[in-house]
Order: sequence, then C-alpha cells, then structure tokens
Amino acid sequence: MLSDRVHENSRIMASAPRGARPRRRAALFALLASAILWLPSCTADAQLGDAQLRIDSGGAATGSAGTVNSGLELFVLLTFLALLPTLLMMVTSFTRVIIVLSFARNAIGVPQLPPNQVLLGLALFLTIFIMAPVWQEVNRTALQPYLAGEIAQAEAMDRAVRPLREFMLRQTRERDLALFMQLGQQPRPRTPDDVPTWVLVPSFIVSELKTAFQMGFVIFIPFLIIDMIVSSALMSMGMIMLPPVIVSLPFKVLLFVMVDGWDLIVRSLVMSFQ
Repeated sequence: MLSDRVHENSRIMASAPRGARPRRRAALFALLASAILWLPSCTADAQLGDAQLRIDSGGAATGSAGTVNSGLELFVLLTFLALLPTLLMMVTSFTRVIIVLSFARNAIGVPQLPPNQVLLGLALFLTIFIMAPVWQEVNRTALQPYLAGEIAQAEAMDRAVRPLREFMLRQTRERDLALFMQLGQQPRPRTPDDVPTWVLVPSFIVSELKTAFQMGFVIFIPFLIIDMIVSSALMSMGMIMLPPVIVSLPFKVLLFVMVDGWDLIVRSLVMSFQ
C-alpha cells in the first residue's frame, strides 16, 4: 500500500509543471518520513504488548503474594539506603565535629573561609578517625561472621548495633537520657541494655548539641576579647567611622595561626570522645 502511494506521487510529480515540482518533492519527503517513523512505533507497541502479557502471565504463575512481599522488601531496603547517611551522621561524632568547626570559623570572622566543602570534608574524616574503634568492633563481631555464614542476618544486625549503643551511652548525659525516658513513658532502666535505641538516639543528639555549643563558647572568648580591645582603641583615638571588624580581623587570624588553632581544635575534639 505504501509503495503504491509512492509510485502514484512520482507519476503526479512527473506530470506536474516545473513550479509545482518542489512542492511535490516536499510532500513526498514528508510522506516517506512519516512512514519511517510509523513503522518502528508499531513494532515497539507490539513488543510492549508482548512484554506486558509475559509479565501478567508470570505474575499469575508465581502468585501475587510473593510479588508483593518482594516489592515491599525492596521498598524498605531502598528507603533504608536513602536514610543511611543521615542515620550515620546522627549516631556518630559528626554532629559535634561540624558544629565546633563552624563555631571556630565564625569566631575568626571569616564566614566563607574555609569553604563549606573543606569544612565538611574535614568533619567527615575526623568522624571516620574518631569512630574507627567502633567500626573495627562492628567488623570483627558482626560483619565478618555474617559474611562467613556463621551467624544469621538478625543476629548480625544486633551485634552491629551494640558498639554504636556503647559509644552513644558513653557520650550521653544522664539528664538528657532521663528526659527522653520520661517523655517516652519508659520505666527506669536498671542496666544500659534496658534503654531502648529509639530513646537513646535523640538523647545522644541533644547531648552532642550541648557539648558542641559549650566548646564553641570557649572558642569564641579569645576572639571576642580581641574585638573589644580593638573597638576600645578605635573609640579612644576618635576613629568612630572605622569598622572595628576590619581592624580586628588580621589580629584574630594572627592569634589563631600563632597558637596553632587547628591543632588545638582537632586535639580537643578527639580527646573529648575519649
């Protein structure tokens, strides 16, 4: 049918006048292009229909219950993987480290230096360094036995959580833990194992925030003293229009470099977890 139309259009173009031939050629080209585009779409529709039929027949053969369970397990796994970075940041030393480093940057008076990428990278590697004993314990007691087939998945998960719980319990204040136990209407725990994980995690996060703000306050004090001294000196000299921040910034940077500020901050952060 398509070839008959092409031959018919060719005869019409041959009998048409010279001025109408370009228009006939354009019409013939459009007809050929539409035919080329139409044929693959028909083939794809046929293949899609066959694929849908195969899927439907396969689902009927295997049973809908198994398909639903597999899909639910896949959904839970993908959700867990999406939330895994956030969960790891909340149950590790990352919260305290990044807040203290941000306090140090703001105390110096240069909000853009170091850049956010550098600050996050430093916080991430400090977290890996601080949490290295915990990861080694998880690898030794949970991961390697599970890979060797010595324990089941449920027992491996239980063993992997234990080192993290011990770490969080060491860094959590009793007052914060008692607050969330009361809010959760939980009985008074007799042993650390009696503390539910869903109560321990928010208690640990609140304790980390409090500790980080205390360390940030200590970092701010020397730089605040420099700002006050520079501001008083400018006032006594009558330089009211000169912003004290411009004058105090070089002195704060000089003080930070002379006392090896990064070394002190990193040392304090690492020692605060030991």
